[in-house]
Amino acid sequence: MKLQPMDIPKNASAASVVFDALRKAIVEGDLEEGVPLRQDEIARLLNTSRIPVREAISRLEEKGLVTSQRFKGAVVASLDLEELREIFDYRTLIEPEVIRRAVPGMTRQTLQNARDILDAQTLTCGDPVKWGDLNRAFHERLYQASGLPYHQAAIDKAMDRVDRYLRAALVRSGNVAKSNAEHLAIWQACAEGDADLAARLTRDHITQSCSALTENMAHHRSQGSRG
Repeated sequence: MKLQPMDIPKNASAASVVFDALRKAIVEGDLEEGVPLRQDEIARLLNTSRIPVREAISRLEEKGLVTSQRFKGAVVASLDLEELREIFDYRTLIEPEVIRRAVPGMTRQTLQNARDILDAQTLTCGDPVKWGDLNRAFHERLYQASGLPYHQAAIDKAMDRVDRYLRAALVRSGNVAKSNAEHLAIWQACAEGDADLAARLTRDHITQSCSALTENMAHHRSQGSRG
């Protein structure tokens, strides 16, 4: 199991630490779809008991990152193309409206922070883990100005389901530079205070990401089935 051993601080919630460690490993692709999550092994690696591990796995299942299978127990959830399209359809409905509402409340500090993230992202094109972290941070920083925490939490959950596929697909397809350019256009629209343009560009960005990802996943799984 590709999970880094660690010691949980005495003043920390063991279940929360285990949850964060497992979520990170799943989202970043270290724990691939279908991998069994054996409670004894996780407890040993993270130097804790099975109780917080069981609680963390239950939370991951609620988020759609883990599923229970007969005879296997908890395994990392897979993602089929129909679910992928549904998630992106949902994102095209909610995220443009969130950024539309966010633009009027964006401060100079918000825009500067987002630009710093964007600049850092251009330097990590070959690293899917770092690029993926910055990708989420860029959108989250802009959306925070919307004052819509429930919407942001829903977006975060949706991203958890697709993030590991999105990171790998963008690097494999060579579309990272294109995605970065789309981010820059969104940022410029926000900086100019054009909420409608920022919303339209965000919708286009999500749609393009969905098309690239579905094509890449279909090809990748087709190649895998032949092997």
